[in-house]
Amino acid sequence: MLRQDSQDALLFGEEDDSLRPKKSKIRHPVVSFFHLFFRTSAILVYLLCDIFSTSFIVCMVTIILLLSCDFWTVKNVSGRLLVGLRWWNQIDEDGKSHWVFESRKAQSGNTTSAAESQIFWLGLIVCPIFWIIFVFSTIFSFKIKWLAVVIMGLVLQWANLYGYVRCKVGGKSNLRNMASNYLGLQILKQAMKKTEQP
Repeated sequence: MLRQDSQDALLFGEEDDSLRPKKSKIRHPVVSFFHLFFRTSAILVYLLCDIFSTSFIVCMVTIILLLSCDFWTVKNVSGRLLVGLRWWNQIDEDGKSHWVFESRKAQSGNTTSAAESQIFWLGLIVCPIFWIIFVFSTIFSFKIKWLAVVIMGLVLQWANLYGYVRCKVGGKSNLRNMASNYLGLQILKQAMKKTEQP
């Protein structure tokens, strides 16, 4: 007769914290650094590319490499370790695409640090705003050769933002339905206020 071990295996995002010192609020300093490093480096290279190199190709390749490293790091490492979220796309045997959004179980003993969560979400939200500004500035300044680079920056950073927002609010719920429910609730509140006024 086989005996099964009664200990549960570590779930997604759980780690053995017994050996880790508890002094710092930031439990993953290297991950936190690289979460911000690649995305801010891509923005800085874009802004200062005329100083670094006169070659458009060198600047474009450098920015795209930094954006790719950022996309991979945020999607596969920092989201999992800093906030306990991850997302991916898988193709089934029929060729249909399925998006999977996961979050760490709340009852697991490994909770996220508030400082790491703030670093994660601040970097995830602020950097796409820069790329939106770059898209408009590229169009209005007629620097059309940079348009593909800034659109790639926006798409890669927006994809991670969208994926993690879906993970945070629940992968099964539709963001459009949530927005319309919120809007309907606000309209109902305004209507109730107007009926209460004499």
